[in-house]
Amino acid sequence: MDSIIVTPEAITYLAELLAKQNVEGMGVRVSVSQGGTPQAQTCFAYCRPGEEQEADIKLPFDGFIMHLDQPSLPYLKEASVDYDSDELGGGQLTIKAPNAKRFHIDENSSVSDKVTYFLVNEVNPSLAAHGGMVQLIEMIEDDTVAILQFGGGCQGCGMVDVTLKDGVEKTLLERIPELKGVKDMTDHSVTENAFYK
Repeated sequence: MDSIIVTPEAITYLAELLAKQNVEGMGVRVSVSQGGTPQAQTCFAYCRPGEEQEADIKLPFDGFIMHLDQPSLPYLKEASVDYDSDELGGGQLTIKAPNAKRFHIDENSSVSDKVTYFLVNEVNPSLAAHGGMVQLIEMIEDDTVAILQFGGGCQGCGMVDVTLKDGVEKTLLERIPELKGVKDMTDHSVTENAFYK
C-alpha cells in the first residue's frame, strides 16, 4: 500500500497509546473529510472492533491495525504519519496529507464529484479575480442538473446570468457529458459584495 507512510516512531507511539485503552483489538482509522476542497481535514481516530468499515484498507502494524477509509484513499496518497518526541518526555503525533485538498476524479466518479472538481479547479479560479465563487448545493433530476450557489462578488452581481450561462454552465456541460443543465439558487437581492451592481 503506497498511500501512506507511517514512521517507526509513530508505530511505537500508537501501539503504546492503544495498549493503554484496554480494549482488545483497538486500532486507528484514518479518513479525509471534505477531501478535494479547501476545507479538507485529515481525521485520525480510535477504531474499536466493529467500528471499521467493510471497504476499509487494513494496514497491520505491530500491536494494532490502521484502517484507511476507502473513499479517502486518493487524498491519502503520499500521506505520512510521524511522531516527534521532545526533551520533556512528551511529543506530538503529526499526519501530513499533501493531496487532501486536491480533488481527484476518474471515470467512476459520481456526477456531483465531477461538478465539484471542475468548479474548484476551473471555474472558481476565474471567479476569484472578481472576489466570487460558486459551489454545488445538490444534484436533481437523476443527477443530470446541478443546483449551484454563488457567493462573494458573484452574489447580487449584475453579470451573474452571463457568468452562469456563458461561463459556468458552458464549462460544466463541455466537461461532463452526463450533465444536462445547471440552475442558480442564489439570493441575488443581497448586493453588498457584488462586483458589478
